[in-house]
Amino acid sequence: MTAFWAEPDFDAHELVQLVHDRASGLTAIIAVHSTHLGPSAGGTRFWHYNDPAGAMRDALRLSRGMSYKNAMAGLPMGGGKAVILADEQRIKTPEMLAAFGDAVEGLGGRYVTAEDVGISEADMVAVSQRTAHVSGLPVAGEGSAGGDPGPFTAYGIYLGIKAAVRHKLGKDSIAGVHVAVQGTGSVGGGVARLLARDGAKLTLADINADRAAALAAELGGVTAASDAIMATPCDVFSPNALGAILDDAGIATLDCPIVAGGANNQLARPEHGVLLAARGILYAPDYVINAGGIISVATEYLARRDSRTGNVAEVNALVEQIPGRLEAIWQESESTGVSSDVVADRMAQKLIGRG
Repeated sequence: MTAFWAEPDFDAHELVQLVHDRASGLTAIIAVHSTHLGPSAGGTRFWHYNDPAGAMRDALRLSRGMSYKNAMAGLPMGGGKAVILADEQRIKTPEMLAAFGDAVEGLGGRYVTAEDVGISEADMVAVSQRTAHVSGLPVAGEGSAGGDPGPFTAYGIYLGIKAAVRHKLGKDSIAGVHVAVQGTGSVGGGVARLLARDGAKLTLADINADRAAALAAELGGVTAASDAIMATPCDVFSPNALGAILDDAGIATLDCPIVAGGANNQLARPEHGVLLAARGILYAPDYVINAGGIISVATEYLARRDSRTGNVAEVNALVEQIPGRLEAIWQESESTGVSSDVVADRMAQKLIGRG
């Protein structure tokens, strides 16, 4: 692994910490991009990387994305992210989670963690035994904010897709609109169910083909192979799996006027936003459309910190502001000729004091 400050995705991060606990076998990276607006907040990813440089790249890119996401969501939180490097067997032990909790606690509130890929609500409960700087914990009562942020992420993406269809296709309804959904886990599956409720036509794909098939049968959709979904002729391609899929080859295969989904860091490199725009494809910047989860997590954490009760209505009201933010981005993009991803980045950078 090269020095993190030499990585192309290092962006004046305030802190990048390598955590290694020999007793538990924990190896993790905690990256704090910005605390300009408040404590950095972002989930912890548990993933096996063939090359440790991939873990550093994820930590740097995802933490920067969280700075932008939290700022654009109007949250008083900065951006951070953690990556736990899993072995090939993906073994996760209570001792590892305890050591990770100690590492978060050692930052004194500078970083607030939550769920991400490979980390469950139960894992966050275990981490919370060692630090108070954690969110995404079980809901204390009906109507309270907290717990699994996935449904709130899905709700925001659903609203963003509706906004994109209205903006690009001039349709106020998504009945009959064909959406190709990549990834049918907690978020992608939630998006698909909301779209199906409104009468959208669905094509679903997942690396777990059985999961995609089961959801398609439930919703009356069809499936595509996970390596073919991007080429599906459709109205909206909605990526809701892992990132960096919008590269030269991926964009060349797209047969749609809209890309709107919840995967983090969908653009492989900055120039790929320009390439989408050149093809006339409307792009919903990922950290704007997928902010529902962090809105839920932040509302829970801030309510607990301030000794008050956050509630679902409060979270939903904030999530429902996502379409307006996307519309503002698209309008500025069209009036200036600057791609939507760059417009969003400039807005976020200004908000975190780096404009």
